Amino acid sequence: MKVKNLYIETYGCQMNLSDSEVVASIMEKDGYGITENIKEADVIFVNTCSIRDHAEKRVRNRIQEFKHLKQQNPNLRIGVLGCMAERLKETILKEENFVDIVVGPDAYRDIPRLVEETKSGLQMANTLLSLEETYADINPVRLDKNGISAFISIMRGCDNYCAYCVVPYTRGHERSRDPKSIIREAEDLLSKGYKEITLLGQNVNSYDWEENGKKVNFAILLKMVAEVSSDIRIRFSTSHPKDISDELIEMIANTSNICNSIHLPVQSGSTSCLKRMKRSYTREWYLDRIEKIKSLIPDCGLSTDVIAGYCGETEEEHKETLSLMEMVGYDYAFMFKYSERPDTFAANKFPDDVPEDVKGRRLQEIIKLQQEQGYKSNLKDVGKVFRVLVDNVSKRSELQMAGRNDQNKVLVFDRKDCKLGDYVDVKCTSCTAATLKGEIV
Repeated sequence: MKVKNLYIETYGCQMNLSDSEVVASIMEKDGYGITENIKEADVIFVNTCSIRDHAEKRVRNRIQEFKHLKQQNPNLRIGVLGCMAERLKETILKEENFVDIVVGPDAYRDIPRLVEETKSGLQMANTLLSLEETYADINPVRLDKNGISAFISIMRGCDNYCAYCVVPYTRGHERSRDPKSIIREAEDLLSKGYKEITLLGQNVNSYDWEENGKKVNFAILLKMVAEVSSDIRIRFSTSHPKDISDELIEMIANTSNICNSIHLPVQSGSTSCLKRMKRSYTREWYLDRIEKIKSLIPDCGLSTDVIAGYCGETEEEHKETLSLMEMVGYDYAFMFKYSERPDTFAANKFPDDVPEDVKGRRLQEIIKLQQEQGYKSNLKDVGKVFRVLVDNVSKRSELQMAGRNDQNKVLVFDRKDCKLGDYVDVKCTSCTAATLKGEIV
């Protein structure tokens, strides 16, 4: 029989990348091979993101580009998966009438049946959210190209209901995955030669599992995964500031192969703005957590997310964000203008009242400050030697390699005789605001 081909495009967060690997596994069992050539595809899936309006528009434009492929090949099946599918099911089916299936994040097991049903000419959808689904029994098909770094999803959904965020509505309630299945997946990655694992969740700090009276929280799980092998580096994303415990910080500090790198989204440096965001912590609480991290892990890499121009944000609140950034000194940050998402608490309760030009100006001030902070942080690393996992060829020259250190900073260096997947000691000799440059020692 001719092997059917599946082509997947993924947009958005690391969780979406992990989900695409689950979908690939489900489809592989149904007789599909994975292709990187869209013209060879019998089925095209777009795994989507709804976190900002810009992300949705980008995906809608991309879906339109598939229309001519369907015209050339009427047997081609096109599917929209993930958060946009959950949020905009009826709109997609009506406005993109060449789309065959729409599937939410908890219904991926149903995809083979839905694809089969479309052969009768029907559009099919399943966007039911689940209280139990974690895909724990599915061994993902790894779609990464380097065979070095991999993701393991440890939980799904979110119960935080931040005022601006659609995730609880598109991914459902929070539920944790059986730790035994997580360890099995980590052991499988070790056997396949992977060197780095990132544990994923919308809020990994609230991971919670209990069986036979024994409780496993995130700090304990992190230790369990790290003990699979000292040769595998462990990372995680994302932490919520309200839940980051002393126990977790101490576990990172005391376990050699858990990377000294924490992504801790602040969103705003103003307590009053954080309250409107329903973020459940204050400026003071956040800075206390940062102080605890720095006291126990002095060389910890710190990164964050920042929103500019949230509902009702005053100039003083904006300045509080800038001052917090200066106090923390982040290595890097993801920075965005506020984008109102329909049906969220903020959209229903607060006017999006900060003018676009003010949002833009505030965002540029945040970006400028972060570039300065990132450069200062990198300058401190000049002259230091770091253990680096080589995971890429430099984009600028095949004579150079690139990799990340424990703090999640990228170093670029001459190749010499190293290869992908090697650990090498690299001395930092210079830097830019985004990258460290060095030489193997």
